[in-house]
Amino acid sequence: MFAALFLFLALGVIAGLLAGMLGVGGGIVVVPVLLAAFAYLKFPPGVITHLAIGTSLATIVFTSLSAVRAQQRKKAIDWPLVRALSPAVVVGSFISGYVAGWIPGYWLRLTFGVFLILASIQLLLNWRPPGSRGLPSTPGLWAVGVGIGTVSALVGIGGGTLTVPFLSWCNVDMKRAVAASSALGFVLALFGAAGFVVSGWHDAALPAWSLGYVSLPALAGIAASAVLFAPLGVHLSHRLPVAVLKRIFGILLLAVAVQILFFA
Repeated sequence: MFAALFLFLALGVIAGLLAGMLGVGGGIVVVPVLLAAFAYLKFPPGVITHLAIGTSLATIVFTSLSAVRAQQRKKAIDWPLVRALSPAVVVGSFISGYVAGWIPGYWLRLTFGVFLILASIQLLLNWRPPGSRGLPSTPGLWAVGVGIGTVSALVGIGGGTLTVPFLSWCNVDMKRAVAASSALGFVLALFGAAGFVVSGWHDAALPAWSLGYVSLPALAGIAASAVLFAPLGVHLSHRLPVAVLKRIFGILLLAVAVQILFFA
């Protein structure tokens, strides 16, 4: 158990840095590591994937909040934009988290693996849609927000992989897009995690110290270190060549996706 706690703390460092640097919340790293950690700890196979995704969302509540505070100190968050997207994100993320309890772990794992491949391609190609238009009207924002919330909560991420490209397409400056993504990630993760808690509340197969589909020991270990390192990630995002970091990260994601889809 000591080894697992050390792993959770180290994972929190990585998640915090990613949340600050790229506005992605860290879920695309947290979920695969938790899948392996929970299997090592002999958790019941039928709940491992649900626990990994639900716990990932719960950790993003803390990493994104820490990143939001750091971004706010730099006056980088467009709050009217965040308020416009938040209600739809809340609806999509909570429903997705709640419904996930009825989806077999195999399909959640498959969905996550495919999502990782798409995310890695986006990072490796450094693809961003051209800023050729403005933000859509309220119905359009609702459609986008529900979509971001639904997909992100289903795979346990903070939504930055979807939010940042969308905002870039709408001609939002990259630093403002990352900052807004951090704020939206907090809302998404909070309600998505709540959905996973409610969904798993009566699951008799859950191990000790679980709150629905959230592992409290893993949450405590990851969150404790993540909140300390998210501000450092924000600081580094304004100093390091983020495009290079994205490509390195993309290679890592592709390798993880192959492992999850073909060797897990």
